[in-house]
Amino acid sequence: MTTVSFALVLTGVLLNAAAQLFLKSGTNAVGHFDFSLDNLMPIGMKFAFNPYIIGGLTCYVVSVVIWIMALSRVPVSVAYPMLSIGYVVNAILAYYLFGEAITAQKLLGIGFICVGVWIVARS
Repeated sequence: MTTVSFALVLTGVLLNAAAQLFLKSGTNAVGHFDFSLDNLMPIGMKFAFNPYIIGGLTCYVVSVVIWIMALSRVPVSVAYPMLSIGYVVNAILAYYLFGEAITAQKLLGIGFICVGVWIVARS
Protein backbone atom coordinates (compact mmCIF):
# COMPACT_ATOMS: atom_id res chain seq x y z
CA MET A 1 0.00 0.00 0.00
CA THR A 2 1.40 3.38 -0.97
CA THR A 3 1.58 6.33 1.40
CA VAL A 4 -1.20 8.15 -0.47
CA SER A 5 -3.43 5.06 -0.39
CA PHE A 6 -2.83 4.57 3.33
CA ALA A 7 -3.51 8.26 3.98
CA LEU A 8 -6.81 8.05 2.11
CA VAL A 9 -7.88 4.92 4.00
CA LEU A 10 -6.86 6.38 7.36
CA THR A 11 -8.56 9.71 6.64
CA GLY A 12 -11.77 7.93 5.66
CA VAL A 13 -11.65 5.82 8.80
CA LEU A 14 -10.96 8.79 11.08
CA LEU A 15 -13.74 10.86 9.52
CA ASN A 16 -16.12 7.94 10.03
CA ALA A 17 -15.02 7.70 13.67
CA ALA A 18 -15.43 11.47 14.09
CA ALA A 19 -18.94 11.20 12.66
CA GLN A 20 -19.87 8.70 15.37
CA LEU A 21 -18.52 10.95 18.10
CA PHE A 22 -20.37 13.98 16.73
CA LEU A 23 -23.61 12.00 16.49
CA LYS A 24 -23.20 10.80 20.06
CA SER A 25 -22.64 14.38 21.21
CA GLY A 26 -25.76 15.41 19.34
CA THR A 27 -27.89 12.70 20.90
CA ASN A 28 -26.50 13.61 24.33
CA ALA A 29 -27.58 17.20 23.73
CA VAL A 30 -31.09 16.18 22.62
CA GLY A 31 -31.48 13.54 25.31
CA HIS A 32 -33.44 10.30 25.45
CA PHE A 33 -36.48 10.15 23.21
CA ASP A 34 -39.09 7.63 22.21
CA PHE A 35 -40.15 6.91 18.66
CA SER A 36 -43.73 8.06 18.19
CA LEU A 37 -45.68 10.16 15.71
CA ASP A 38 -46.28 12.76 18.42
CA ASN A 39 -42.62 13.60 18.88
CA LEU A 40 -41.48 13.04 15.27
CA MET A 41 -41.48 16.74 14.39
CA PRO A 42 -40.14 18.17 17.67
CA ILE A 43 -37.31 15.65 17.93
CA GLY A 44 -36.68 15.76 14.18
CA MET A 45 -36.27 19.53 14.32
CA LYS A 46 -33.90 19.27 17.29
CA PHE A 47 -31.74 16.85 15.31
CA ALA A 48 -32.01 18.82 12.07
CA PHE A 49 -30.60 21.96 13.67
CA ASN A 50 -28.17 20.41 16.15
CA PRO A 51 -24.61 21.42 15.17
CA TYR A 52 -23.18 18.10 16.37
CA ILE A 53 -25.61 16.11 14.23
CA ILE A 54 -24.86 18.35 11.25
CA GLY A 55 -21.13 17.90 11.89
CA GLY A 56 -21.50 14.14 12.11
CA LEU A 57 -23.46 13.91 8.88
CA THR A 58 -20.93 16.17 7.16
CA CYS A 59 -18.11 13.89 8.31
CA TYR A 60 -20.00 10.91 6.87
CA VAL A 61 -20.45 12.59 3.48
CA VAL A 62 -16.78 13.59 3.24
CA SER A 63 -15.66 10.16 4.46
CA VAL A 64 -17.67 8.45 1.71
CA VAL A 65 -15.98 10.57 -0.97
CA ILE A 66 -12.54 9.83 0.48
CA TRP A 67 -13.42 6.15 0.91
CA ILE A 68 -14.36 5.89 -2.77
CA MET A 69 -11.00 7.43 -3.67
CA ALA A 70 -9.27 4.93 -1.37
CA LEU A 71 -11.13 1.96 -2.86
CA SER A 72 -9.98 3.02 -6.33
CA ARG A 73 -6.41 2.44 -5.14
CA VAL A 74 -6.61 -0.34 -2.54
CA PRO A 75 -8.22 -3.78 -2.69
CA VAL A 76 -11.39 -3.91 -0.60
CA SER A 77 -9.99 -6.97 1.19
CA VAL A 78 -7.27 -4.71 2.58
CA ALA A 79 -9.18 -1.44 2.97
CA TYR A 80 -12.29 -2.75 4.71
CA PRO A 81 -10.49 -4.35 7.67
CA MET A 82 -8.84 -0.96 8.27
CA LEU A 83 -12.25 0.33 9.39
CA SER A 84 -11.49 -1.49 12.64
CA ILE A 85 -9.13 1.34 13.51
CA GLY A 86 -12.28 3.37 14.09
CA TYR A 87 -13.25 1.06 16.97
CA VAL A 88 -9.93 1.76 18.67
CA VAL A 89 -10.14 5.52 18.16
CA ASN A 90 -13.76 5.70 19.32
CA ALA A 91 -13.21 3.57 22.41
CA ILE A 92 -10.36 5.81 23.54
CA LEU A 93 -12.09 9.10 22.70
CA ALA A 94 -15.41 7.95 24.22
CA TYR A 95 -13.53 7.36 27.46
CA TYR A 96 -12.17 10.92 27.47
CA LEU A 97 -15.16 12.74 25.97
CA PHE A 98 -18.12 10.86 27.43
CA GLY A 99 -16.69 9.03 30.43
CA GLU A 100 -17.43 5.61 28.93
CA ALA A 101 -15.67 2.71 30.64
CA ILE A 102 -12.70 0.92 29.14
CA THR A 103 -12.55 -2.48 30.79
CA ALA A 104 -9.73 -5.00 30.62
CA GLN A 105 -11.84 -7.03 28.21
CA LYS A 106 -12.22 -4.01 25.91
CA LEU A 107 -8.49 -3.35 26.07
CA LEU A 108 -7.79 -6.96 25.10
CA GLY A 109 -10.19 -6.63 22.16
CA ILE A 110 -8.54 -3.36 21.09
CA GLY A 111 -5.18 -5.14 21.21
CA PHE A 112 -6.47 -7.90 18.95
CA ILE A 113 -7.85 -5.30 16.55
CA CYS A 114 -4.50 -3.50 16.39
CA VAL A 115 -2.62 -6.72 15.71
CA GLY A 116 -5.16 -7.73 13.06
CA VAL A 117 -4.97 -4.39 11.27
CA TRP A 118 -1.18 -4.53 11.33
CA ILE A 119 -1.21 -8.04 9.82
CA VAL A 120 -3.68 -7.05 7.10
CA ALA A 121 -1.77 -3.85 6.29
CA ARG A 122 1.43 -5.83 5.76
CA SER A 123 -0.18 -8.38 3.43
